[in-house]
Formats: sequence, C-alpha cells, structure tokens
Amino acid sequence: MSTAKIIWIVGVLAAIVLSFMNTGYDGAIIAVLGLAGGFFVDKDHRLGLIVSAIFLAGGAGALNSIPEIGGYFTAILSSYGGLLAAASVMAIARTTFDRLKP
Repeated sequence: MSTAKIIWIVGVLAAIVLSFMNTGYDGAIIAVLGLAGGFFVDKDHRLGLIVSAIFLAGGAGALNSIPEIGGYFTAILSSYGGLLAAASVMAIARTTFDRLKP
C-alpha cells in the first residue's frame, strides 16, 4: 500500500471520527492530513479534487433534513469537505509551483 493511500485512509477515518468528538484540534488535524494527502494527488486528478471540494462544501448540509441521522451525515460530510478543501489548497500550490518553475 502506498504512502498516499495510507494518508488518505487516515484522513477519511479522522474526518469521520472527529465529526463526533471534540479534541480542540479537530480543524488542525483535518487540515494537516488534507495538506499531506493533497501533496500526493496526481496532476490528472487535481481538478477533480478541487471540484469535489467545492461541491461538497456547498452540499454538505443537504442531508441535514433526514430525521435522526441527518445531523450525523452532515457532520461527517462537513469534516470530509474540510479535508478535501485542505488537499485542494495543496493541489493548487503544487500546480502553481509546476507552472512557475523553469
């Protein structure tokens, strides 16, 4: 199993677990894991990552209206959206670096 896959698995698990508990560092943990995961995204998948982050950030609250479990789904998707947003920042930074280097 590659390093990138391990980081993404840990990031997704952290997004799920941290959506139900409060450590005080939830945002920082998600951001660091997202940045690390975004570093390993291939050039061909960067645009898809950015688009996914945008749509997930906008639509994470759509499941909130489901009785009993909607709040949990919203919390998980919001946390995962934060992971994708941080990964998108790294993907944008790497794309910018690739375009600027000689």
